[in-house]
Amino acid sequence: MTDETQTYPYIQYLYSLATEGRRGALADLRRGLAEPPGTAPVMFSYVARWVPEEMRYSWTEKVYYLIAALFAYYQSGGGVEGKRRIAKGNFGDHCRIASIKKAQSASFEARFSALLKAHPDDLPVVLRQIISLLKSADVPINWDQLFQDLRHWNSESQYVQRRWANSYWSSQKPDDEKNQSD
Repeated sequence: MTDETQTYPYIQYLYSLATEGRRGALADLRRGLAEPPGTAPVMFSYVARWVPEEMRYSWTEKVYYLIAALFAYYQSGGGVEGKRRIAKGNFGDHCRIASIKKAQSASFEARFSALLKAHPDDLPVVLRQIISLLKSADVPINWDQLFQDLRHWNSESQYVQRRWANSYWSSQKPDDEKNQSD
């Protein structure tokens, strides 16, 4: 799998809420941040129609609700050039950029490590915290890729977590190599 994803109609729909100025809808979706994914009734009319029948009452359904709430909180990234900023890569790439911009790599790294180890039940809180940091650093998010990755968060091989880790740490030199170049 690569970090180049298709554009999901669901993500296009979320962007349309933002670009059409539907602030009431985005406010309703943000209310989902205060509850476990899929349990905020105010979100049902926006999200339920997008969840495939065979995915109802599953982890994937929770991802639809989680993505909607997080997107409503911070709409930046992805999509059509000229209409919104283009975000490429995966969440590990975004976190690496934010870590560099914030110049607080130790504390950010601890949060990122906690994210990689997060149990699915804890994921909404940990993701919201990190997305808040991305927002404050003005780092756009590739929502299509995040949507795809979260749907596979529970994979036994943890390939999503490993890919994010590789993206986050791959540009850093090992400590020995740093010391030799000084």
